[in-house]
Formats: sequence, C-alpha cells, structure tokens
Amino acid sequence: MPTQPPPVQLVASGDSRLSANQKCWPAQKALEEALQAAVEKLGYCLQRAHQVTDQGHGFIDSQKRGIEVFRTIDPNAPLIVAEAVWQYSHHVLAGLLSHRGPILTVANWSGQWPGLVGMLNLNGSLTKAGAEYSTLWSEDFADEFFLAHLKTWLETGKVHHTTDHVVTLEPEWIPQSVVQVGRRLADELLTQKAIMGVFDEGCMGMFNAIIPDHLLHPLGVFKERLSQSALFAEMREVSNTDAEKVFHWFEDAGMQFHFGEDDAENLTPNQVLEQCRMYIAAVRLADHFGCETIGIQYQQGLKDLTPASDLVEGTLNSTHRPPVFNQQGTRELFAGQAIPHFNEVDECAGLDALMIHRIHRELRQPIETTLHDLRWGCPDQSGTTNEYVWVLEISGSAPAEHLGGWEQCHGYRQPAMYFPKGGSTLSGVSRPGEIVWSRIYVADNALHMDLGRGESISLPPEETKRRLEATTSVWPIMHGVTYGVSRDQMMAKHRANHVQVAYADDVASADEAFWARAAMANALGIQVNLCGTRKNGSRWEQKD
Repeated sequence: MPTQPPPVQLVASGDSRLSANQKCWPAQKALEEALQAAVEKLGYCLQRAHQVTDQGHGFIDSQKRGIEVFRTIDPNAPLIVAEAVWQYSHHVLAGLLSHRGPILTVANWSGQWPGLVGMLNLNGSLTKAGAEYSTLWSEDFADEFFLAHLKTWLETGKVHHTTDHVVTLEPEWIPQSVVQVGRRLADELLTQKAIMGVFDEGCMGMFNAIIPDHLLHPLGVFKERLSQSALFAEMREVSNTDAEKVFHWFEDAGMQFHFGEDDAENLTPNQVLEQCRMYIAAVRLADHFGCETIGIQYQQGLKDLTPASDLVEGTLNSTHRPPVFNQQGTRELFAGQAIPHFNEVDECAGLDALMIHRIHRELRQPIETTLHDLRWGCPDQSGTTNEYVWVLEISGSAPAEHLGGWEQCHGYRQPAMYFPKGGSTLSGVSRPGEIVWSRIYVADNALHMDLGRGESISLPPEETKRRLEATTSVWPIMHGVTYGVSRDQMMAKHRANHVQVAYADDVASADEAFWARAAMANALGIQVNLCGTRKNGSRWEQKD
C-alpha cells in the first residue's frame, strides 16, 4: 500500500483590527476553498491548523494567538501561509522561525483586500530573518503555472523562480559622469550624518521595515526614536488659528475635500483640522530633533486618538506645502523643502527617500518621492498599451507633485474599518512620466537595494476607475510599467510590500538618476541589484 503523505498544514495571518478581519473574511474563505481543491487535485490533504472563531473570522489576529496556534502544529509538517488580505507578519513570524518543515507563502492575485501586499511583507520579513521559504500566487489556483509549482513544492519542499532579469551591480558599469556624484554624496552622508525620526517602530508587524542600528550607523544615519504620544501632545499645543491657516491653504491651493455630515462614515471638516494640527506638530518635532526624514506609525495607538496621518504624510512629501512656523511664529521651518516621510515607519523606504532627495537635488531633478504598495496588476483593458500595468497604491502619502498638483488632489474619508477616526486621504492619479523605482531591504544581515526603471502612464478615466474600484478607490494610484520586469519576475524577487518611486524629467535624466543612486549606494556599501532593462530594452550591464 502506498504511504499517504502527511496533511499539509494551513495558517492565515490577519489584521489586528476586528472590523477588517470580519469584512475581509469572505475573500480569505474563497481563497482557501480554491487552494484546498488544488492541493487535493494533486493527491494531498490540506488541513487548517486553527478554526474560525466566534468573532466571525478565521484569522490569527495577534502574536499571542499565533504562538498558541504553532504550539499545536507538528514542527516538521509542510506548512502553507495563505493570504487574501493585509496581514501583520509578527502574528506568525515567531512560529515560522522555529518551524522545521517546508514553508510556502501563497496569495490570491487580487487587489480587493491586498493579500499580495500582505504576502510580500511576510516574504520580506522571512528574508530578513534568514528563514527558508517558497512563494506562489494565482488568480484562481487552477492555472498551469501555479499547479506545476505547487506540485514541485509538495514533492520537494521547494519552489524556484526565474530571476534572470536581475544582475548584481559591477562598479565599472556606472558611467563616469555620475561616479563622483555618488561618491561625494556618500562621503557627505558619512561625515555630516543624518537623523531619521522614528515615531514608534514595527507598524503593523512589519519586521522587514526595521533597519537594525548596526546596519544603519555605518551609513552615517542614526535614528531619533520618538513616541507617537509626543506627537499627540504636540498636536494639542497647536492653536486653532494655525490649524485653520493650513486648512485654508489646502482649499486655496485647489484641493477638493469631499465632506459629509456623518462623522462615523463621512469626511468632516473637524477631521481635516485635526490632521492640520498633526502636520504642524510633525514639522515642529522634525525641526526640534533635527530630522532629515520622519516616519509616523499611526496605525496602532494613534488611530484610536486622532484621524489618519496620510494627508499629513503626503503633504510632508510635497515641496509646495503649507508653511509652518515655530511656536513663537518667528521662523519658517524647512522653508521651500519637502520633509520626506516614510509611510508606516518603513525605515527602508526612509533611507531610500533620504538618498533620493540628496541625489535629485544635486541633479536638479524632481525630489518628491513616496512609497507605494505593490498592490496588484493586470493587462490594460482600454487598448492604450500592451505593457503589463501595475497598480501602485498607498493610503494617501503620495506628494501633490506626483498627482499633478494640488488642484488635482482629492480628499476622501479613510475607510472606517481601518481608520475609526476618519481623516482625509491625499488622493489622485499619478501624472505620466519616467520613474526610477527601488527597494532597500535586509537580507543575510546586510542592506540590499533593488533598482529599476519604469514609467507612470496615463490611462483613460474608465480604466482608471476600474482599477480603483478593484482596490481601495479613495487612495492615490499610479499606473506603473516596469521596464524589462514581468509580473512573475517582480513577485519572485521583490522582498517587501512597498516600492519607492521618484520621477525624472525625461529618459536621459531618469537613467542618470538611476546610475547616481547605484553609485551612492555602492559607495555606502549597499549591495545593488539592477532589475530589468532600460526603456529601449537593453540590459544594464551593456555599455551605451
């Protein structure tokens, strides 16, 4: 008699917010049913390691619960982490790090509740921790790509993806015109140093978003660890007059707020006024502590006290923004400058933004930058392009310059299931133009940078609407094309939920900024991986 293989264990990490877990559970249930059918089709049994709770969902919703669940799992069993939603990686990280059996992370290819984003965060966290794992994704869990790789994992415990779109930087490839720029900027950072203001680390369990001090300090960057309680206290010191001035500045600049009367479901002026207080408070604290870049966690703790921080974050990332003065009103703070903000305290994005600001200022290129979630992607249905078009989307921290200026920006209420106190998004559609995309991440106890080129393209309103409605429609979106990087190549290599984007004036300027960043990162000792191709399709190791 043939030996029956042991059951494959399944766990599902979720949000810490009950409202999100309850609303997103149907999508997770559908994923698990399709995944179970695929596993059984290949002759294996899939067994859920934890049950649906009386709260109406089947997610692991805390680190405590995750540790309890993993105590009941055979540490040698094959294990799948299945995600159709945003999840907090620390819920399951403790159990995964001691698990000895093969691990597979799986996500549905859907933008609805960002399971892809959650899985990529977990992948980045496992990579940073040095854990062995494989990863897969699928629209319906019945396609040949998914089933073939799932079969391989079930039989061998490993899945290998092709990543031949990536080459490790060789310094001699860097054009001589930017070699000295990169080295000089690296030397300036090392000698002059910079401070990164961190308002509480570990937002939403993103272990991958924390750069260990021993990797950050050799770059000349040091953390000022700040508390969100200090930010809230500083908000209380902002006068009504100052908050109202910022509010009126937004309106005079052309931003369109979409107000309603029900504070629980609609955006209200009082919510925006509180965000104006937070903006002023954040700028004043950044000035007080000498921070070149700051990151607000917001999601935990602060969300129960005040409206969302995303309007604040996008405004900080904008060069053209409401002026802020010290409490005495005698000095404008950071006049004429953006103050790069790393959303969700993603310190890897903060370091990247700090470098972008210095490089783009030197090259006289647009310095505004932001991170986006690598939310989802699909072919264009409007006939505009044959390129694969990514949906890059974040909860509101995109700068106004990326969205075509303040008159193109909209303020909608943040979704109540995530943001109980509401608050305005900074929403819009990213303007067309050449971009440099990147990601700094931790692997093998070292800093790495994936670096690529691409384009933000324009799509017709009906196609934009379709994509927004398939995701979170009140958040800012970029229609992103990555040169020489396919959907599956990006998923196989990317080690984070976030991707950093910055514009350049034209193709030549974007390539120059790309090489300057590579030169600066290389001079700082960061391992640089060049992804994809130039716009013309030539690979990066080829000489122009």
